[in-house]
Amino acid sequence: MSPDIIFKFTNAGILVNEVAYEKISLYDDPLSLSSSLIAELSSNYNKKDLVILTGDMVDKFLEENGNSRRDPVVGNVNAEITNEVTPNILNSNLDSETLEKPGLGTFNENRDLNIEYNEIEDLNEDSIIQNSNEVKVNSEPWSDVDFDFKIIKDTSKKSYTSGNIKDIVSYFSSRYHKIRDFLKKRKDLSDYSPIADIYQSQDVVKIIGMVKEVRTTKNNHKIIELEDESGEISVLVHNENHMLFEKSETLVRDEVLGIVGSRKGNLIIASDIIHPGVPRIEEKKMDFSVVFISDVHIGSSTFLEDSFNKFIQWINGDFGSPEQREIAANVKYLVVAGDIVDGIGIYPHQDKELTIKDITLQYDEAARLFGQIRQNIKIIIAPGNHDASRVAEPQPAVPEEYAGALYKLKNLEFVSNPALVSLDGLKTLIYHGRSFDDIAMTVKGMSHEQSDLIMKELMEKRHIAPIYGERTPLASELEDHLVIDEIPHVLHTGHVHINSYKRYKGVHLINSGTFQSQTEFQKIYNIVPTCGEVPVLHQGVFKVLKF
Repeated sequence: MSPDIIFKFTNAGILVNEVAYEKISLYDDPLSLSSSLIAELSSNYNKKDLVILTGDMVDKFLEENGNSRRDPVVGNVNAEITNEVTPNILNSNLDSETLEKPGLGTFNENRDLNIEYNEIEDLNEDSIIQNSNEVKVNSEPWSDVDFDFKIIKDTSKKSYTSGNIKDIVSYFSSRYHKIRDFLKKRKDLSDYSPIADIYQSQDVVKIIGMVKEVRTTKNNHKIIELEDESGEISVLVHNENHMLFEKSETLVRDEVLGIVGSRKGNLIIASDIIHPGVPRIEEKKMDFSVVFISDVHIGSSTFLEDSFNKFIQWINGDFGSPEQREIAANVKYLVVAGDIVDGIGIYPHQDKELTIKDITLQYDEAARLFGQIRQNIKIIIAPGNHDASRVAEPQPAVPEEYAGALYKLKNLEFVSNPALVSLDGLKTLIYHGRSFDDIAMTVKGMSHEQSDLIMKELMEKRHIAPIYGERTPLASELEDHLVIDEIPHVLHTGHVHINSYKRYKGVHLINSGTFQSQTEFQKIYNIVPTCGEVPVLHQGVFKVLKF
C-alpha cells in the first residue's frame, strides 16, 4: 500500500480495507480522492469511534460525486463504525525509506521586511528523510482535545440598520461615547469639558471630540476641526511644536481624541493631542501553538496550491525537521483572517483569472483542502472582501448557503469580520484589514508594506476602521462594532498580502501574508506579496515558516 494514502487516512483516524484501497489506487488522482473521502467521512461520524472505509463506500461516493478533482465534497457515505481502538501506524514496522517525504523548502529570513521573529533553521529534504522516524507527531490523533474556545464578540446576528439618517447619527454617537469613556479615564482628561462649555476666560482647555476635518494652512500649520454633541471648535497645531505637529500628521477624519490647550479667540492652541491608546498588557502564558493565515484565494489561477498542500502536510506532522515537527504537533488552533476564496465579480474581468468560476464550488474546494487538516486542530475562519459575505463592515460570517461543505467540518468555526475570540484564554482579535487601504493612502509614513505600523496606529485610535466614506465600506449600524472595546493579546490581520509583525505594549500584531502569487493588479502598483510565509505563535514565541 502507498504510505501517502495510508498516512492520510490514519492521521484522520480512518482505517481502509484492501478493497477500498485498491479502488482508490486505480483513481486518476488517488491523493485528491483520499482527501475528499476524509472530508466527507469526518463530517458524518463521531471522532471517538473507529471508522473503516470499505469498497462499497468508495463506489457510492464516486457515483454521487463524479470523478472530477474539483467536485464538491458532498454525499451520504455511511461509515462502518466500531468501538475498537484505532491502531497507530506511526508505530508500525515501516522502514525509513518508506517514510520519505518531499521537502518543504527553506525558511526565509526576510531581513528587508523588518519582521521580528525567532528564526528556525533551514529545512531541506535530507533533514526530513533523516529525521522521519525520530519524531512521532500526533501519535494519538483522535484523542479528545480540550478546546477552551470562546467567541467573545461576533456581529453575525447583530446587524441592525435601515440605512436612514437616524441610524448614521446613532452609529457615530455610539463611537463617540465608547471612545470618550476610554479617554476620560485618563488623568489628563478626567476634568474635560464639552465644547459648548468652554469660556473665554479659561486658561487651560481640555476637550474630547471627533475629528471632522484636518487641513494644512498656508503657513504650514495644522487645523483640526473637532466636534462633540454640544458643538464644534477649531484647534491649531503650530508647526514649531515639532513633536506635536508630527503627531497631528497621523490624525484621520472621524477618529475620537482628546485635546489639551489654551483658548485664543475662536481657536484652541493645542499643547497636547491624546489618543485613547492601549495599556501595556501582561504576557499570556501558552503551552500550545496557534497558526495564522489569510488570503488563501482558492479558485484563483494565482492560488499557490502546491505551497498550501505543503502547509497542510506540515501542520499534520507528515514531515519536517524535529523542531518543525515539534511545532506542528503543538498546534491547537488555526486562525484564518479572510479571503479564503477568490470570490466572483470582485473586480472587473476577474473571471479571466479564475480556475473555479462558481462561488459554491470554490468553497467546496476549500472544504476539500481544509478537510485534510487533522481534526484535533480547531479552525476559525472570518470573511474578507473576496468572501461571500456582505461588503460593508462589520461582515457577518460566511453563510452556510455558499459554504455548506465547510460547515460540515466539525472542527471548523465561522465568525464575523471583525471578531474577538478566546483560544485557551489567548484573546485574539481577527480583522481582515480592508481599512489598511484608507490608512495607507491618508496617513503620512504609512504603507501596505508595513502593516504592523498601521495596526499599531489603529490600536492607539482604539478603532479598526476609523475613516467613514472612503474605500472601506462601513455599515451605519445602531452601534459601532468596530471600536476596540477589549484589548486583545493578538491582533491578526490580512488583506495586504505582505507579512509583518510587531510586539506593541504586549500585543502581538500579526499580518499573515498570502497563498496567492502576484496578481496583475499588484504588478501595476509594484506590490510584491510574501507568499506562503506562515506566522506561528509557538508557546508565546513568534516564528515564521515559509512553504
